[in-house]
Amino acid sequence: MMSIDTLRKNNKAQLLLGLLTGIAFGFLLQKSGVTNYNVIIGQLLLTDFTVIKVMLSAVLVGMIGIYVMKSAGVVRLHCRMGSVGATVIGGLIFGAGFALLGYCPGTAAGAVGTGALDALSGVVGIAIGAGIFARLYPVLASTILNRGAFPAETVPELLGIRPVVVVAGVAVMILFLFWGMQVFGL
Repeated sequence: MMSIDTLRKNNKAQLLLGLLTGIAFGFLLQKSGVTNYNVIIGQLLLTDFTVIKVMLSAVLVGMIGIYVMKSAGVVRLHCRMGSVGATVIGGLIFGAGFALLGYCPGTAAGAVGTGALDALSGVVGIAIGAGIFARLYPVLASTILNRGAFPAETVPELLGIRPVVVVAGVAVMILFLFWGMQVFGL
């Protein structure tokens, strides 16, 4: 078994782990139904809440998993300071792509794996858009992306409380939302 420190120094192992993780992620997206265009449109029309349930489940598991691994010293977080400018630009790009395609980047890749040709055109568009963004990045970074820097890198830092309190609070809110969706038949 490879240690975490050895893995951090081994680029090939990192690539293989990334590939295997990506395949597992796509498999789970497909099994949960969120690579289905009709399920995504149902979420946007507020008639099918599968997407929100899957995303909240992923947030819950990921949040707790990262907190436990960080507390155990297995991982180190490398946060990047956010800004209003970067958030607005990112939201506009993501929203426009989602509105035009009906998939987000993850579900588009998963849908390609199931043979959805409409999603394949979106993945090509994502690659072209990423290239355009990369080309424009120097200008965007010096003009809008760094405008309105957030006052802290993480929510616990912003609130001045311990991370376990934020993790527990968000976990309770997500579980409450799940309960509410169950009660109201969503």
